Amino acid sequence: MKQPVHMKPRMIAKILIGLGLLFVLGSAITQVRAEDQNLPVVTIHSTGDVTRGKTGAFVLNMKPALLLGGIYVKFTVSGTAAPGVDYVHLVAPVHIGPSGYAAMLVQTLLDRTGSTRSRTVVVTLEAGPGYAVGESKSAQITIEPPVKANW
Repeated sequence: MKQPVHMKPRMIAKILIGLGLLFVLGSAITQVRAEDQNLPVVTIHSTGDVTRGKTGAFVLNMKPALLLGGIYVKFTVSGTAAPGVDYVHLVAPVHIGPSGYAAMLVQTLLDRTGSTRSRTVVVTLEAGPGYAVGESKSAQITIEPPVKANW
C-alpha cells in the first residue's frame, strides 16, 4: 500500500531528528569517556606490618591533588582479621584533602586469647565519581602477635 505524498516529508523529518539525537547522545558519551582520562588518580599503600596493640596505617595518594576541597574515596575491607576483635573498624569513605594525601589509621586490639596467629587487613579502593583508581588499588597490613620474652 502506497503512503500519501504528504506523509513522506514527516517520516523523513522523524528519521532525521532520530539520527540527530543519536549523534548528540553518541557525542556526549564519547566526551564523558574522554574526560575520564583527566580525573585525579588515587592509589594506596600500607606503612607495613604492625604488632598487635600498636597502630599501623594505610596511606592514600591522589595525583593531581584537588587544591580546593578534596574528595571522598570509597573502599572495602577484607582479610583474615576481624573488625572489633583484631582492630578498630575502618569507616568508609575516606576524605583526601587538598594535600593529595590521607591516612587511615589501623588501631590493633590486644588479643585476650593468647593466639600466636597473624591476621591480615586488606583495603581495596573502589572507583567513584570524580576520581579514578590507579595501580596499587589494594594494600595489606599483617597484624603480628606480640613478641614473648624468653626469660
